[in-house]
Amino acid sequence: MIDLHTHTTASDGTLSPRQLVQAAAAVGLSAIAVTDHDTTAGLEEALDEAGPSGVRVVPGVEISIEFRGPRVGGRPGWLHLLAYFLPAGGLLAGKLERLQRWRRERNGLMVEKLRRLGMDITLEQVAALSGGGQVGRPHFARALLEAGYVDNLQQAFDRYLKKGAAAYVDKQRLTIDQALQLVREDGAVAVLAHPFSLGLGDEELSERLARWRWLGLAGMEVEYPEHDSDLRRRLHRLAAHHQLVATGGSDFHGTNKDGIELGRGHDGNISVPDEVLAELERRR
Repeated sequence: MIDLHTHTTASDGTLSPRQLVQAAAAVGLSAIAVTDHDTTAGLEEALDEAGPSGVRVVPGVEISIEFRGPRVGGRPGWLHLLAYFLPAGGLLAGKLERLQRWRRERNGLMVEKLRRLGMDITLEQVAALSGGGQVGRPHFARALLEAGYVDNLQQAFDRYLKKGAAAYVDKQRLTIDQALQLVREDGAVAVLAHPFSLGLGDEELSERLARWRWLGLAGMEVEYPEHDSDLRRRLHRLAAHHQLVATGGSDFHGTNKDGIELGRGHDGNISVPDEVLAELERRR
């Protein structure tokens, strides 16, 4: 079994890249894709651990895409794209590094908003919780929790950090056209992450998939912890119709995402066979 959607301390996970690969070996996974948010900074360490651990590591990334969709669970819909088989020093990695510079500015703006709301939080405090990796909203949430301003991590997001909340600052994103072009030019493979988050009905999603497939989309994440059995059936049908690989992953973040097990999702509600990775490789 494999897991094609995982995060490390290079973005907003709680395991280092090395620890993540070791954890994958411990639970018997044959391969994982390391797909941190908008950064490839953890890939070298993860790949170094692949040999000793006996786990294949697929170099990847989860890209935040500019998107305006219906509301999902009280927040605007969001679109993420997973890219696999990234080359070292590729075009996409370079573009993401330039976007990271804006992310760092964004973090400072979020600190300013929190302080104006009466919370004595510093960027240094937040950064200390990132383990030396990319600072993101989960680290802000943990800082607020440790300072006693919220009762739990979800409350931090609901009150201050989710899109539209009091301390939220939007981040710069690629368009899906830009992202798919960069992935294609890098000789990598693009997969639509967690389609539920778009908030689209089947007909509208199908229309978009047709266009994205033409632009180079190779797969769609069907096995995902937040997808119920009915949605999975519909997504499998759409994937087959558009000749997309039906993929899957846990979206593992360690303790930053409660109840998600590496390779298993919520209480074993995902299972991704090795053949999925082989099919993705054939799409390169």
